[in-house]
Amino acid sequence: MREDIKGVAFDLDGTLYPNYRLNTIILPFVLKEWRLIAAFGRARNIIRKEQKINTQNNAQLSQTSTLMDDFYTYQAEITAKILSVEPKQLKEKIDRMIYRGWEPLFKKVKLFKGVHETLTALQKAGYKLGLLSDFPPEVKLENLGLSGYWDVIHCSERCGALKPHPLSFIKLADAMSLPPENILYVGNSHAYDVLGAAGAGMKTAWIKPVLGAKKKPDPDFSFTNYRQFNSYMLL
Repeated sequence: MREDIKGVAFDLDGTLYPNYRLNTIILPFVLKEWRLIAAFGRARNIIRKEQKINTQNNAQLSQTSTLMDDFYTYQAEITAKILSVEPKQLKEKIDRMIYRGWEPLFKKVKLFKGVHETLTALQKAGYKLGLLSDFPPEVKLENLGLSGYWDVIHCSERCGALKPHPLSFIKLADAMSLPPENILYVGNSHAYDVLGAAGAGMKTAWIKPVLGAKKKPDPDFSFTNYRQFNSYMLL
């Protein structure tokens, strides 16, 4: 399998750093704005269910520039309906408090051990490096000290297709100028990362909890730390 891999792409949240480290920092905000956070999460689940119903085959998707004309407006409309508030004001609040408001906090988030070494080694080995996140990643990567590694940085929201919909993965492969089957996608969510990338034809690596349950279908390989990942990919 490794001989076929020409590019390695990563999820960001929960994959390059542990989720609990961010969750600890944003806890005061979550406790204060729990109704907004809950409604925001419900809205994204609704969008994912709608996208699953409307999924097209990969050949059609590769010709599609976006699945949704204005993802952020639609997301705000669904969230506003749940909260019974005005959508336009809520869209501005989501942008101010969740998207832009959380970005500075990433300066305090510690990465998984070995992330810098892994990305440097992959670069030196000649792999193209990509990143695909559901949330806009550029400022977060800068604040994490990770902005200099990537050939391609992509956000699924910008093509209106949240993971695990295959469109954002296909767009990532197009931007990397590689067939999906030549890309290994690395993520922490089996439901979103592993199934999404596999559905687009990519190979998959799952960083899972030490005591994580086995999931089906299997990723191409699993690891619990980046030392194990390096042993598989680089030795």
